[in-house]
Amino acid sequence: MPRFASFDGAEIAFTTIGEGRPTLLVHGFMANADLNFVQPGIAARVAREGRQVILPDLRGHGASAAPDDAAAYPPDALAMDQEALLRHLGIVDYDLVGYSLGARTAMRMLVRGARPKKVVLGGMGDSGIMNVAARRAYFADGIRNGDKAKNPQAGAYMQAALAERGLKAQAMLNVLGQQVDTTAAELAKIDVPMLIVSGADDADNGSAEALAALLPHASAQRVPGNHLTAVIAPELAEAIAGFLS
Repeated sequence: MPRFASFDGAEIAFTTIGEGRPTLLVHGFMANADLNFVQPGIAARVAREGRQVILPDLRGHGASAAPDDAAAYPPDALAMDQEALLRHLGIVDYDLVGYSLGARTAMRMLVRGARPKKVVLGGMGDSGIMNVAARRAYFADGIRNGDKAKNPQAGAYMQAALAERGLKAQAMLNVLGQQVDTTAAELAKIDVPMLIVSGADDADNGSAEALAALLPHASAQRVPGNHLTAVIAPELAEAIAGFLS
């Protein structure tokens, strides 16, 4: 898997599928590009539209660097990694897709000045963008306490994911710490055409419809599933490919 040195020298892994218009796909928390986009068929479906799909593993995840030092995860570190990847590849004209943490990262890229032609945010809503402290506390509790967390089932799932995916608990806590709130005023300035698509039973990050209402050129769509299962629903791949095309 190719790697490049990001803005601070950290090695970020990425792969590409297909040829054509560059399309950056950014995966979710405690996942990786293969798990969120390759295995469910999303990457292949998007590539069939005549696109070069770019699939990074986020800092702390997959084959990318996962330092334990919190100083290696400054605010907006994940957004800065994606900006560095685009610079590394010499790409200025592209489309952007993110799921869950990837959607939050994509939004931070937009706030920081990125201007892809089209954006799809999956598994995301208003509170997940505007109040990251709530999600940070939820995941930190599960990572630290497992089945003794406030939500024992979720905590047990997180502990299993750490083990099964080779993730380091401290790196995951550091990833949570680099997240930054986005304000309603910042959202109102983002003029990129955008689709907000979430599972019909997904309210983990608030309301997709409420988030779309805060953006000048966004629409919301629902597909079958909840936050974990929607990503493997064929309808999600079709919604992404359809909007981009």
